[in-house]
Amino acid sequence: MSDAALTPPRQRGALSHIGYVLRSNPVTMVAFGLLGLILFVGVFGPAIAPYDPLASNAANALQPPSAAHWFGTDNLGRDVFSRVLVATRLDLIISVAAVALSFVIGSVLGALAGYYGGIADKVVSRALDTIMAFPLFVLAMGIVAAMGNTIENIIYATAIINVPFYARVVRAEVNIRRDAGFAQAAKLSGNTDWRVLALHIFPNALPPLMVQVSLNMGWAILNAAGLSFIGLGVRPPTPEWGIMVAEGAQYIVSGEWWLALFPGLALMLAVFTFNLLGDGLRDMVDPRMRT
Repeated sequence: MSDAALTPPRQRGALSHIGYVLRSNPVTMVAFGLLGLILFVGVFGPAIAPYDPLASNAANALQPPSAAHWFGTDNLGRDVFSRVLVATRLDLIISVAAVALSFVIGSVLGALAGYYGGIADKVVSRALDTIMAFPLFVLAMGIVAAMGNTIENIIYATAIINVPFYARVVRAEVNIRRDAGFAQAAKLSGNTDWRVLALHIFPNALPPLMVQVSLNMGWAILNAAGLSFIGLGVRPPTPEWGIMVAEGAQYIVSGEWWLALFPGLALMLAVFTFNLLGDGLRDMVDPRMRT
């Protein structure tokens, strides 16, 4: 037998593996480039905005796009470009916080239900079925209407409606692998159930979870914008894409198209970017892709 046949597959380091995934998938590279742009605007948007997003000037109301105001001005004379830039941070904060909260809660519930089964599985499954029985956006509307339309409550409502997606994925993955050979070997080596679950079984559920995270980021942004559009989200005059689209919609008929177009394009670009990220994130965290 040759030496090559005896040589185990070489493990790539984390950075080299990420570079390999980006080089092998141009769409993923483009998605990460767009993500970098969105993150840059979210972090530095208030600093690079040419105008105060809250400063009104009646003399410049409803001005079309020009060299002075790239995205035009709204009905109060506020610069639309500055408001779109500043709104990026708020929408990112809402979506990241909501997805992170639902990821943690859903992963814990799904892992417990899938690993232990029995009563834990039945209780968690029925709770998830109860949430999924409602139209999710209507449920988010009800939660925000009952608790008040603050940013914190928008995050909680968005997180609650996304918990079932993570819990069901993790439950299925853990349930399949809890009796696998590597899990049994880890138990025989003296590892506790919690250690086996956290370090040996759960990492195998991360690839499909990363796809779900990517999709949920886009859904969370749309959910926040939708709540703001119907008046249950962020309150004006705070810059937020959903509010800006709602305020601009009434001026489309009269010809002021830029008021709704540019915030809508920013919203579309963010959702498009997060939808493209799914496959790349899955490949980056998949343990089987590291060889």
